[in-house]
Amino acid sequence: MRLIRCGPIGHERPFLLTESDDSAIALSTIVDDFSPTFFSSGMLNSLEDIVRERNLEPVSIRSERIGPPISTPQKIICIGLNYREHATEANMEIPTEPIIFMKAPNTIIGPTDNLIIPRNSHKTDWEVELGVVIGKTAHYLESPDIALNYVAGYVLSNDISEREFQMERGGQWDKGKSCKSFNPLGPWLVTSDEIMDVQNLTLWLDVDGNREQTGSTSDMIFPVSYLIWYISQFMVLAPGDLINTGTPAGVGHGRTPPRYLSAHQEIRLGITDLGEQCLRSASSD
Repeated sequence: MRLIRCGPIGHERPFLLTESDDSAIALSTIVDDFSPTFFSSGMLNSLEDIVRERNLEPVSIRSERIGPPISTPQKIICIGLNYREHATEANMEIPTEPIIFMKAPNTIIGPTDNLIIPRNSHKTDWEVELGVVIGKTAHYLESPDIALNYVAGYVLSNDISEREFQMERGGQWDKGKSCKSFNPLGPWLVTSDEIMDVQNLTLWLDVDGNREQTGSTSDMIFPVSYLIWYISQFMVLAPGDLINTGTPAGVGHGRTPPRYLSAHQEIRLGITDLGEQCLRSASSD
């Protein structure tokens, strides 16, 4: 299944996308939203059956704004330096354990919304990433072998970062990761049963038509199953939580000389089977 949310900012409605990207089945009579409450209810497993029983018909969403495919996650957990080539371009040693940091949940925006360059920012950077949405509570999992059973689905994510705030202003990384609009998400959530090999997906990102990032999840240092198991040893992963699993090589900060985003640029990105984003950068309000 592909789950999508459409409508004005703050008033998105849940839909089940059909084979056409322009039509979807409205689910507002079944669920309020794709929220932590929805994922914890277990309704995801019976959603298609309910739609068939009620004989719900698709409607056009061509003129609708597409919002982020999940709402109000309790937390966003991010993994740093999880691609070998990215660690190399950053002149960093390959981590022996996953690097974990947090990102504010209210950074999430839709896949075509404006990306806001923060006030006083000179080093806003891009990071295409595979996002993992948790489907049921995971805590002290016994091994990575069972970890993918706790996944609701996968999503295209963009872990936007302000490198000066992140690396040059002291403290932890979070303040360079949690600015307004710094986690474009979507267009849709693909349920885990639709992705046959999560460690064989192609990621890419363009800025103003120039290819900046190309990679594969096969280059991950720590695969998705290991990350979920590992994180569960330190915190409770709740239904609806988002894990950003790291970015491949090609970020602006890794260039010589470095390149960063400014206002009025176009950022396009995608992952195999997870759709594409097309964002415009804008100055802070």
